[in-house]
Amino acid sequence: MHTVKSADGTSIAFETTGNGPPLILVGGAFCDRTAPASGTPLADLLAQRFTVFSYDRRGRGDSGDTPPHALEREVEDLAALITAAGGSAAVFGNSSGGLLALDAAARGLSIPKLVVYEPPVILDVERARAFEGLAKQLDEAAAGNRRSEAVELYFTKVMQMPAPAVAQLRKAPMWAGLEHLAHTLSYDLLITARGPLLLEQMPAVRAATLVMEGGASPGWMREAIQTLARAIPGARHRTLEGQTHAVDPKALARALEEFLGE
Repeated sequence: MHTVKSADGTSIAFETTGNGPPLILVGGAFCDRTAPASGTPLADLLAQRFTVFSYDRRGRGDSGDTPPHALEREVEDLAALITAAGGSAAVFGNSSGGLLALDAAARGLSIPKLVVYEPPVILDVERARAFEGLAKQLDEAAAGNRRSEAVELYFTKVMQMPAPAVAQLRKAPMWAGLEHLAHTLSYDLLITARGPLLLEQMPAVRAATLVMEGGASPGWMREAIQTLARAIPGARHRTLEGQTHAVDPKALARALEEFLGE
């Protein structure tokens, strides 16, 4: 494990594996640097072609967290990783990590190539505003040590999972790990709430960009992803057939190698 200091002094933990051009992986909600589709498992699949950086976003794993949280601080964290990678790096963002990566590219970070998988772009302005209020509820629950409540709230209100499915998930060993990250859920939700504004910023993206979604994902998600792809100058769009939001890292690795290896 290595660390790098962000602009505000926060320590950001990361690991590297492989050889080749640098590639930074950015995870979404409930993800640290060990997450299957944005951390070590994906990094291992890509290690023969790239030097892969998998990191803990602030507040997660071995990284620090300096309040108050702001999207700008997370962009600075990514900028520090790019500096550690040599000053320029390709970036892959999964889910809300894709939104963070897109924002960073629009702000001019040195990202020559960018790939995002199912960033949750919210086209409905009212729903985006509702997420801002929900983020406050998540913060209150986590601050009050009601972490399980925060996780359940995220699954039911944000991911729209049916109550029986959430009840089943609560019995799984992974639930404790989800609770451990509960205090960061509002970070991702506030990034997601910027959906309409994010689309307005996309013409500023200069990175060669690939936008992907799963062929088995809900229609609203696929529509939003296609709208996003049209908003980015020169962006390519690709559907990974048979995949959902819980994408197979092997399918991701193949798509990343094909696009980034060109």
